[in-house]
Amino acid sequence: MSLKRDILIRSSLVYLGILLMGLLIFGKALQLQIFEKDKWAQEENSTVRHKVIEPSRGNIYSADGRLLAVSVPYYEIRMDFQSESFTRDIFDAGVDELAKSLSGLFRDRHWSTYKRLLVNARENGKRYFLVKRNVTYTQLQQVKQFPIFRQGRYRGGVQYVQQNKRVRPYGILAARTVGYTMHDDYKSVVGIEGAYDTELKGVEGYRLMRKIRGDVWMPINDANEIEPMDGHDIITTLDVDLQDVAENALYKQLERHEADHGTVVLMEVRTGKVKAIANLSRDEDGCYIEDYNFAIGESTEPGSTFKLASMIALLEDGHVHPNDIVDVGNGVTSFYGHKVEDSGHESLGKITIGRAFEVSSNVAFSKTVNENYKDKPEQFVNRLYEMGLNRKLGIEIRGEGQPDIKYTDSELWSGLTLPMMSMGYEVRMTPLQILALYNAVANSGKMVKPMFVEEIRFHGKVEKQFETEVLNSHICSKETLSQIKKMLEGVVENGTARNLDNSHYKIAGKTGTAQVSLNKEGYVKSLYQASFVGYFPADKPKYSCIVVVNAPSRQIYYGNVVAGPIFRDITDRIYVREYEMQAKQTQLAGQTLQAPYSKSGNGDALESVFEYLNLSLEKRGKESLWVSTQSTPEGVLASSRPITSQLIPNVVDMGLKDAVYLLESRGLKVVVAGRGTVRRQSQLPGGVIRKGTVVVLDMSLNEG
Repeated sequence: MSLKRDILIRSSLVYLGILLMGLLIFGKALQLQIFEKDKWAQEENSTVRHKVIEPSRGNIYSADGRLLAVSVPYYEIRMDFQSESFTRDIFDAGVDELAKSLSGLFRDRHWSTYKRLLVNARENGKRYFLVKRNVTYTQLQQVKQFPIFRQGRYRGGVQYVQQNKRVRPYGILAARTVGYTMHDDYKSVVGIEGAYDTELKGVEGYRLMRKIRGDVWMPINDANEIEPMDGHDIITTLDVDLQDVAENALYKQLERHEADHGTVVLMEVRTGKVKAIANLSRDEDGCYIEDYNFAIGESTEPGSTFKLASMIALLEDGHVHPNDIVDVGNGVTSFYGHKVEDSGHESLGKITIGRAFEVSSNVAFSKTVNENYKDKPEQFVNRLYEMGLNRKLGIEIRGEGQPDIKYTDSELWSGLTLPMMSMGYEVRMTPLQILALYNAVANSGKMVKPMFVEEIRFHGKVEKQFETEVLNSHICSKETLSQIKKMLEGVVENGTARNLDNSHYKIAGKTGTAQVSLNKEGYVKSLYQASFVGYFPADKPKYSCIVVVNAPSRQIYYGNVVAGPIFRDITDRIYVREYEMQAKQTQLAGQTLQAPYSKSGNGDALESVFEYLNLSLEKRGKESLWVSTQSTPEGVLASSRPITSQLIPNVVDMGLKDAVYLLESRGLKVVVAGRGTVRRQSQLPGGVIRKGTVVVLDMSLNEG
């Protein structure tokens, strides 16, 4: 074989070897890229990946700048004992002092325990050893000056990992409305936190991390791959002081009446800004907590507060005038065998429709609405729809209950529907939706959407400002509005809410007492819902407010007694702090001397007091142990007040001592709401006495 041929064969073999090797490499690369791509990508991601860096969530503030929710940074202290610059000499020289410093600051372990943990971690070559969790920013600044740690990340092996926690500085105050964030599949869904989650959460950042063991990840680089962007701040309409008053007043009444739950909403009339919203319910331990937003989410039969809508419809359609007469009779009527009764079976006889509104007569409203709309029920429903009562308010907080006002073509429509709707049954609305109607009356007929947020800011700069949104420019005519306002004032001055009347400012509103079904653990029980909704000052409305208390359990369930005191607590606080509501000058100057005021009561005792004080007391009528008094320019006039042992006595205008004596001596049980002079009794005078019957006395001075 020639030398040339030998060289050619050898060269060919080398070439073929190289070609074969290249083909094998190419084939393997093709296999990895096409057939095993997902497998190796998953394997790579399991050890090195970009981890999300949560941005600082924006703060939530009250209208006056107080923090309602804030993200507070907490830190984890970790150590990398395999850092090349973190030598054995550095560790040995500082470990004792480091252990003592950690023990002295956190006071959770003896320094010897800290040293043992650090030495063991060093011997085992831990890459991401956890030293301490939940370290505050202030503590972190001290930790950075500790031995070893002051050397930094590389020479000291220390790493600080920031984590943010959401904190509500005012605890449960407006907790459900401020809201909270939920993770996993639900994310943020509650309250303002949920409604403005996109603005609050900011933009996530990313950092390249390497998996050390289990679910422990360590940053590969010091710098973030993508820096996170902080969230925006939310400025709410809430007033912390008024919120505190509302929650305390609600809590006190719920506890006093052992109620199941209750809600309060206070709103600015002109703007619709919600200044306070409280929701409390009783848990299994009997404590009251805020775990559901009843004001927004609970759609129930409102009862007598809905009579405002019925009255507007009657007036707008020209069916009645406030002075028209309606025969209430003995306070009982029926429709298709269904009995409708007035509270306490009041025998009012013939009264004006305006008076029927003041005393909240179920009989008057059911008869009047049925008589005028029974042949054209769609006219009544259309009026309700025109006011917008069948539509949601469209507030930004999720979970608003759906109002239910059925139309005449509904399968559930019956002959009972009209009379029942007239007094707030067979309809369903949330407390906030009812408040929006009353607020519209106070706001010259303009219905506005309730507001919970005023502004969105970023690092102090206003990014977006929210304006009041009008839902209905006029719910009724000016004439109807004027008549309705007088009736609402009459409810407080002469009707069912006389216990709220006072000499400082005027309140307009309506009481409500409805029977509702409360479903708990599959058991449905018929209970009562007490409410009061209105606005003040009545002559120049600035605030509207609704109070709803569900399932009071002490045989007291009237709206004026259970819900009214909460309303009055809030209005009193506002009156005290807002000086423009108060009279600029005292009314005492220039007053003429008048006869003293005297309560009605025992005639002999009254005569003795007047004789002792050397005051004039004129008696009229035949002699009687019990008298009614009246102040006149000439003096006090005392006239006889007959009291029969078999009938419920009239104790109105009496002092508490005389009133309780007269009622309890006849076998009646007395419950007192307030102090001072009796202004109203729940069982009307002249009724047959049934021993054990509860009589609620509304006094002139409200103690709530």
